[in-house]
Amino acid sequence: MMDKILVIKLGALGDFIQALHPFAAIRKHHTSDHITLLTCKPYIELANAAGLFDRIWVDKKPRFFAISDWIFLRSQLCSGNFKRVYDLQTSDRSSFYRRLFWPRQSPEWSGIASGCSHPHDNPKRDLMHTVERQAEQLNMAGVKISKVTDLFDSFDSSVDHFALPNDIALLVPGGAMHRPEKRWPTEKYSELAQSLSIDGLVPVLLGGASEVKILEKISMECPQAVNLCGQTSLLQIATLARQAKLCVGNDTGPMHLIAAIGCQTVVLYGDDASDPALCAQRGPNVTFIRRPQIKDISVENVKGVSVA
Repeated sequence: MMDKILVIKLGALGDFIQALHPFAAIRKHHTSDHITLLTCKPYIELANAAGLFDRIWVDKKPRFFAISDWIFLRSQLCSGNFKRVYDLQTSDRSSFYRRLFWPRQSPEWSGIASGCSHPHDNPKRDLMHTVERQAEQLNMAGVKISKVTDLFDSFDSSVDHFALPNDIALLVPGGAMHRPEKRWPTEKYSELAQSLSIDGLVPVLLGGASEVKILEKISMECPQAVNLCGQTSLLQIATLARQAKLCVGNDTGPMHLIAAIGCQTVVLYGDDASDPALCAQRGPNVTFIRRPQIKDISVENVKGVSVA
């Protein structure tokens, strides 16, 4: 008999990328079952490309007083007739979703929600890297994670219209607007872009709406750079990562995708911003440079690692 399974993963981008192996493990464990993913709109493209789910729902993440949105979400969850829920978000919000099944009996639940059937009850879970934490959570629910080597092969979209040369280096100078301490100084990215250009690589600048001014400044100081700000989908970033000789960036979501694809990736960290032991990008060719403050990292530090 086919069971119905729900997986909850809302974001952010880096966390979504690091949940892909858990997604695959759940799919393998529930080979003949119907699996629904509850996620946020920005990750629908990746979720569809992964091909691991029978159905994908968009969570609007209702605000406290958005009564109609809460009623819709509750109705949606209850209509799923789920036998088990894997809450890979494990936040206060996603744990609260278990209560939305009341007065019905809640499905089996893997997560940290109070009273759930398969709790991840390791008191040190918050001190674990996301990858190991999710693996342990699923193991406690009877799901084993194994490495899937071709997991990202389907992450692909044409970039021919950008007309890029063969030798490119990706630069990802942005990051969360509310976390400026995670950003390497713009002037150092400009200096790095100029140096890479001298070395025969064309710098390709990636970013979104909040990075417009940063990328424009780098482009002005390094006219050889190609500014793709706001022009790339996540699948196109994956394709560019396959083509690039190198990528340098801050601890931000796209770097998780680029690293996972296998591009030679250099990620810059400041001790006052984030801890790679808990959130580092994972991939076959990733290097981290960490200093007490991210501004203390020199262009020579980056070039020394990327050329080695």
